[in-house]
Formats: sequence, C-alpha cells, structure tokens
Amino acid sequence: MFWLAIDRSAAMPLVRQIYLGVRSKILQGELRSGDRLPSTRNLARELHVSRNVVIEAYDYLLSEGYIESRRGSGNYVAEGVYLEQKTDMARVSPQYEDREQATEQPSGALIDFRSGIPALELFPRKTWGRLSQQVCKEASAEAFGYGKPAGSPELRTILCKYLQRSRGVCCDPRQIVITSGATQALSLIAKVLLTDKSTVVIEDPITHDIQTIFTAGGASLYPVPIDENGMKTELLPPGKRPGFVFVTPSHQFPLGGTLPIQRRLQLIRYACSEGCYIVEDDYDSEFRYEGPPISSIQGLDRDRVIYIGSFSKILSPALRLGYLVLPAALVERYQDAKWFTDLHTPTLEQLTLGRFIEEGQLERHVANVKKLYKKRRDCLRTALHRAFPGDVSILGSSTGLHFVAAFPGHSFTAEVVQKIREAGVRAYPVEDHTIVKGQHRDKIILGFGNVTEGDIEEGVHRLRRALANAPKLPLLDDGNDSSLKFL
Repeated sequence: MFWLAIDRSAAMPLVRQIYLGVRSKILQGELRSGDRLPSTRNLARELHVSRNVVIEAYDYLLSEGYIESRRGSGNYVAEGVYLEQKTDMARVSPQYEDREQATEQPSGALIDFRSGIPALELFPRKTWGRLSQQVCKEASAEAFGYGKPAGSPELRTILCKYLQRSRGVCCDPRQIVITSGATQALSLIAKVLLTDKSTVVIEDPITHDIQTIFTAGGASLYPVPIDENGMKTELLPPGKRPGFVFVTPSHQFPLGGTLPIQRRLQLIRYACSEGCYIVEDDYDSEFRYEGPPISSIQGLDRDRVIYIGSFSKILSPALRLGYLVLPAALVERYQDAKWFTDLHTPTLEQLTLGRFIEEGQLERHVANVKKLYKKRRDCLRTALHRAFPGDVSILGSSTGLHFVAAFPGHSFTAEVVQKIREAGVRAYPVEDHTIVKGQHRDKIILGFGNVTEGDIEEGVHRLRRALANAPKLPLLDDGNDSSLKFL
C-alpha cells in the first residue's frame, strides 16, 4: 500500500494535499528515481477520492518534472529529483525556534505570557475601518503610486506634533523616517552606522533579536550591566569609540528599569566624548502606571540621539508601522537606506494612522487600554504573591506590558521551561536575552497585555505546580544584592 495522509477537514484542496505528499516523498528519497507510482485508479481507491483528483495531482507532478509517464506502463519518479536534506532540525537555534513558536496562536490549553503583545481584542476596528475607508475615497491619485522613502508628509507632520506633546521629542517633520515597525528601524541603523570593525555599547540583558540585528551588521557587542535603574552608565567604556550606544531608557527590556536623569546626562556626556550617537528605543513608554510620564533622552540632545518608536504595542503588530527621529546630519543617509530596502512603507496605512492621531483617537485608545493593562498587571502580581508567598520578587512593573518575576533558587533551564510548557504555560527566561551568562537564571519574563485575568490566575496556578517539582539550587550570598550567583 502507498501510504499517504490526507485531511478532509483541512482548507487545502485534496489535489494539493496529494501533490505535496507525493512530492515530499520524492524530495526526501522515500521514492527514488525509477520507482513506479501507484496507478491513478488504485491510489484513488486507497484514499477514497475521485480518480480525477489523483489525475490532476499527477498532472502537476508531471508538469514540474517530478515524475514521468511511460506509455502503457504508468508513472515513474524522474531522474535527478532527490534533494539531499542538509538541514538538521535538531540543531536549529533555540532562540529561532522560540521565535517561530511564539508567533503561532497558542492553543486553547496553552496560556502564553509572551511580552510585547497588546490586547488584540481591543483594537479599534470600527474607527480604523471608518478612517481607512475615508482615506481610500478621498486620497489623491498620487497616494496610490510610489511614495516618499521617508514616509507620508502628512503623517510625519502629525507625528512630529504628537511626539513633542507626549514624549518631549524635539524635531521637525523632515527628521522623521517612517518604517515598517521598530525592527526595520533597527536594521536601518545597523546598515547605516555599522561596519565589520564597529562596536555597539549595549545594555545587558537586552532582546536577543536586537543583538542579532547588530551582530549581523558586522558589529561586536560591548555589554554594560543594568540594575533597577537601567544601564549602569558609570561602567561605560572610555576610549572605545563605539558606533553607537543602545538603550531602552523608559522601560528597559527585559528588567524594566527607568533610566534617571543623572544617568541620562552621563550617557550624553559619554556620547559627546566618544563622538558617537545614542540609539534610544522608547520601548513601552506609553503605558506608565506609577508616577509622571518620563520624557525622552532625544529631547535633551536632538543632534546626538536617534529615537525609535513603534505602534505595534500601542495599536497592533499587524500594522507594521514605526519610525525613526534622526539628527539632521543623518536624514539623507537614512532616506537612501530606506529607499533601497523597500522603497517606502505602505502609504494608505500611513494616511489612516495620521487621521487616527489627528482626531485624538490614539490618545483616547491609550488611556482606555492602560486601565485594562493596569488591572491585568495587578492581577498577575497578586496571583504570584499568593501562589509563591515570600518566594518571588517582581521587577519593572511600573511601566509596560510585562514584568520580570525572580524566583531565588530556581534556574530556568531548557528542561524547566519545557516542564512549564507541559503544564500548559509559556514563560520566557531572562537568561535567553543575556550576553554575559549566569546572572539572571532565576528570572522569567511574564507578559500580561494579551492575557485575560482568568487565564492569568490559571497560568500562575499551573506555574506553581510546575515549579513545585523543579529542583532548587542553593544560593551563594556574596553580599551583592544586584546579582545572584549559584553554586
């Protein structure tokens, strides 16, 4: 029998399923050159499908050269179509594997505490749809052609005013480049400022993806440790002449500290003395629950700071809209880099966003969702303290869509994280984002923006059950409260 799996409940047509199934067997060497395929009549009988379905699938394989038909004899696997499998899936980078899994929608049984995801159910669909429809009806014919690499002039003008009143950013519209999210903004920075001999002075820990973007640009990373107040600027390396210093000062990722003014000024003085730029990723700044809003570093030195912002966490990651605010000296270089990357960010979405901001909808949306995020944050903190009385510390909960939970004595190894997963929870070790390893093995990142209060309670219950069976490691107290060392 020629075993081939088909799924009648799947959206993919049966013809396509049969074609892909046979093709896969050929490419992987299960069917080799010269092997005879079952007749269309016999395969249709085995799969309980119409013979015409099998004939059509075979026709696809014939047209692409995978099989050949011999008159009076049948269909055979063609010569030279075996593809040697060079990729060992067991060796895929753990970070890449996590990233792929994290983009999937979690099943109903799995509670995912992924950070950086807003409450997707609260996206203002009706308002966005209304404005999008208006833009399509009223936009000029030019809006449907190629746009400017820096972005829509309308959006840049509106965004300039919004950033000035909300973040204390000092710029004019010509200093703004619209990007496809913060990731493209970071990639453009690497493309323009980095060479194979560059050094990036960077917070440690910091998002693994950001590390990858900069090292892929040829740079080496110089990690500067952080504490509860963000980057320890007194440890900035003199004489290093870095390409730039990268910071997340409003809500450090992942530990959540806010950089105080003394350190901000020290950072600016360092950048001036080293002749380099500061790259300020204004991560999670809109969602501050305690104390007054924190202004940007860019507002202190517009000629030295490159400012990155995004609407992925304010509105939706699906929009892919972000921006750079650049020192005037860099504008032309970044416009060129943007043009040769993807020409421009989609214009109609930019125009819709501009109207959304101009009508005051963005600030109303932020005010509304911030109330919900505060409730979810409080729910998660309370649930953790109830489940782990005296055995958990919460870090960086004053701002943003996540905080870090530290469990002294635990080490969130791959095996422990898998046990947590088997208990029905996805949690994310801080250690995955460290450059210098070993200082944060007892900490996990817990996002709450897209998790209901009911799921938060259940998720913490499952986490407690998983950690109850995980081995604890004795702590070595070296008198330094800012780091934990394990025996």
